[in-house]
Amino acid sequence: MTNPLPRSPITRASTPGISRAITRLGIPPTLAWGYLGLLLFMIGDGVESGYLSPYLIDRGIPEPRVALLFTVYGIAAGVAAWLSGVLSELWGPRRVMWAGLAIWAVFQAVFLAAAVPLGSYPLMMLGYGLRGLGYPLFAYGFLVWIAGVAPRARLGTAMGWFWFAFTGGLPTLGSLVASGLIPHIGAYATLWAALVLVAAGGLIALLLVRDDRGGKRPRAGGDGPLATLTGSVTILWRNPRVGTGALVRTINTASQFGFFVIMPVHFTRTVGFSLTQWLHLLSAMFATNIVANLLCGLIGDRIGWRRTIAWFGGAGCTVSTLLLFYVPQAAGANFPLALVVAAFYGATLAGYVPISALMPSLEPRHKGQALAALNLGAGASTFVGPAVVAAFAGPLGVEGVVWIFAGMYAVSTALTVFLKLPDEPGTAPARTAATAPSASAAA
Repeated sequence: MTNPLPRSPITRASTPGISRAITRLGIPPTLAWGYLGLLLFMIGDGVESGYLSPYLIDRGIPEPRVALLFTVYGIAAGVAAWLSGVLSELWGPRRVMWAGLAIWAVFQAVFLAAAVPLGSYPLMMLGYGLRGLGYPLFAYGFLVWIAGVAPRARLGTAMGWFWFAFTGGLPTLGSLVASGLIPHIGAYATLWAALVLVAAGGLIALLLVRDDRGGKRPRAGGDGPLATLTGSVTILWRNPRVGTGALVRTINTASQFGFFVIMPVHFTRTVGFSLTQWLHLLSAMFATNIVANLLCGLIGDRIGWRRTIAWFGGAGCTVSTLLLFYVPQAAGANFPLALVVAAFYGATLAGYVPISALMPSLEPRHKGQALAALNLGAGASTFVGPAVVAAFAGPLGVEGVVWIFAGMYAVSTALTVFLKLPDEPGTAPARTAATAPSASAAA
């Protein structure tokens, strides 16, 4: 991609002291409103995460059908996550984010105004399934925007702030909002409140950010739309390190989306927690996660992106996933103890944060395509997790599903061996990056 355009006049006229303070935090100052908008958008998106599964089951939808609904949603999210990188190359991140906001709002309205009141499962598939296209276009479009603006030396920290906002909403503050609203206005009205939050966050990000680099982005080498589209897929095998990174990113949050389906029922009906206690556990889990996102971004910039992913992420999640199941299983409804293991699980998920900085550095000449692969992996996790639950919860139970996720994390630890930057000693250059400029030495 070519050099970024100059900052907009509005940005240059902003208060220098505030701009310097934001820069010291590692946030690109031109995108500061975007981070706030993303946080609000994801709070709205995360409102349902801790209770939608049992809510639909209580309305008479069988558990396997609920798992299938979440899987379809995840497939849509996976497709949209991949397209967010491709379309950002073609249209620019801002237009992609507008598309994501519109899709989320329209299909949430279909889901709430028609599907849920009528109890129509086909309409639920239509409304909720297609709504899955919305948040990845908005959130990962903004991720591409960050990659094009943040300086290389602070890229890990800027990505840490992205995940701080992302997971701060989904599901941390989203679950907290749900736990506060449901006792007063009910579960159904709370889903409508989520739409208001999403609209507010989306409009803040899209109307207040004035950075010109959100417009149409010049494509590397003058690639046309078809070449850009196909290149974002073929890069998975043209540069095997990028393909491996996409797989690692899929594993990263697969258990999270799988647990959204199976753990609310397990913790409330088997372990013995109330729904409010479970929502508080979920909030604590990801409150820890958002702090750890920042720390792992900083740590990755200092000790190495790959090392952070392997030990804080892969090895840490292998252990924390098992503890999240076995400690409450053994101790029962012991809230303080469950709080500790939930927080540990949330913290280890953040160990994968540096992969957002690592991936575009694996393919310096085609950063947009590398980010499309990263987003494909992120989106794939939203249906891989529920698909594992749908396929194995019946024959293996919750315990078997937990062991599958733990095994996936162990595999991801081993795969980080292959995530070497092009300029690392002993790394054979990939064909697409052979003549690329030197990548960051941060790893």
